Amino acid sequence: MSKHGRILVAMSGGIDSSLAAVMLHEEGYEVIGMTMKTWDYASSGGTKKETGCCSLDSINDARNIAVNLGFPHYILDIRAEFGDYVIDHFTGEYLEGRTPNPCVLCNTHIKWDALLRRADRLDCAFIATGHYANIRHENDRYVISKGVDSLKDQSYVLWGVSQESLSRTKLPLGHLRKSEIREMAKERGFIELVTKSESYEICFVPDNDYRGFLKRRLPGLEAEVAGGNFIEEHTGRVLGKHEGYPFYTIGQRKGLGMAFGKPMFVTEIRKDTNEVVLGVDHDLLRDGMIVTKLNLQKYASVPEPLETVTKVRYKHDGTPALIRQTADDRIDVRFHEGVSAIAPGQAAVFYEGDDVIGGGWIMKSYRQRDDIQQAEHHLTMSM
Repeated sequence: MSKHGRILVAMSGGIDSSLAAVMLHEEGYEVIGMTMKTWDYASSGGTKKETGCCSLDSINDARNIAVNLGFPHYILDIRAEFGDYVIDHFTGEYLEGRTPNPCVLCNTHIKWDALLRRADRLDCAFIATGHYANIRHENDRYVISKGVDSLKDQSYVLWGVSQESLSRTKLPLGHLRKSEIREMAKERGFIELVTKSESYEICFVPDNDYRGFLKRRLPGLEAEVAGGNFIEEHTGRVLGKHEGYPFYTIGQRKGLGMAFGKPMFVTEIRKDTNEVVLGVDHDLLRDGMIVTKLNLQKYASVPEPLETVTKVRYKHDGTPALIRQTADDRIDVRFHEGVSAIAPGQAAVFYEGDDVIGGGWIMKSYRQRDDIQQAEHHLTMSM
C-alpha cells in the first residue's frame, strides 16, 4: 500500500519530469507515468531530426524510468485536441497580426485538462509535473510562486492554470535547483538523463521556422499577403515591399529582406492594410498595455491599484508596473519605465514578490504620452 495515495505524473522523457516521478515514488506515492503525444512530427514538414517531447526516443526514455522503478506508464494521444485548439490558435493569431505563445496555451488548456481527466479514470487524487515552480494554499486560494532556481523558474507559463486544477497539482521540483536535479539523477544511476540535450523549440515547429510552418499549413497564404508595404514609424514613408504581415513579429530586426542603412525593427503590424511599421530601437518602447482573458490566482480580483512586477514574455525579467482591473476580464497596466517589444498575443504575468497574482493575453500596448496628447486634442476640439 502506498503512503500518500495514487498520483499521475506527466513524463516527457526529459530529466525534470523523470526526476519528479522518481522523487514522488521515493516519497511513497503510487506513481503512474503518462507521456502525452501532442504532435506527429512527420506532418510538420520540418527538416531536422525528430526531437523533443513527442519523439519516439522521449517516449521510450520515460517508459524506461517507469520500468526501472516498477510503476506503470501509459502513452496518451491528444494530437486531435492539441491540433484543434493549439495549432489553430497559433495560425489564427499570426493571421490577426499577433504573436502567439502556444506553450502557455498548451500547458493551461490542453495538458492540465487532459491529465486531470485521465487521473479521474485511474483513481488518482493528484497530478504532478516537472515544472520549476511552487504551489501553496493560502486564504482559500491556491497560489503559484517562483521556483528557487531563478534561471529555470517556470511560474510564467503556469498563470492560466485554474484554482480547481491547482488544488490537485504537485510540483516537486520547485524547491530545487537544476544542478541538484542533475546530481540526484547521477546518484540514482540515470546518467543518460544528465547527458540528454534539452529542447526549447515549439514541438510542432521543430526547426524554429514558423514562417515555413505557416506556409505549409495554409497553402496560398504566401501569394495572398505578399507585396505589402514597410512603413516608416514617424513619417509614414513607404520604405519598400515585404513578404506579408503574418511573417513578421514585433521587435524583429533580422530577416526583413532589405537594407535600411541603420538597424530597423518591427514596431507595429497592421493586418487590415497589410502594412509592417518599422522604427529604430527606442521606437519599440511602450509604457502601457491592455491585458484580457484573465486568470487570477493569488486574489479573486485585483486590489486596486496594485504595484506589481509584470513580465511580458518568458525571458523578460519583469518591470515595475501599476495595474488596475477595469473589468472582470481586463487589466490596464501602467509601467514605470518603457518596455521594449511588447507583442500583442503574448502572455502578461503579474507578480507580487515571488507570487503569481495572475495573467492574461496582451491585447494592445501604448505610450501613455500618446494617450495624454490624444486627450488634450479631444479637449481642445470640444471647446
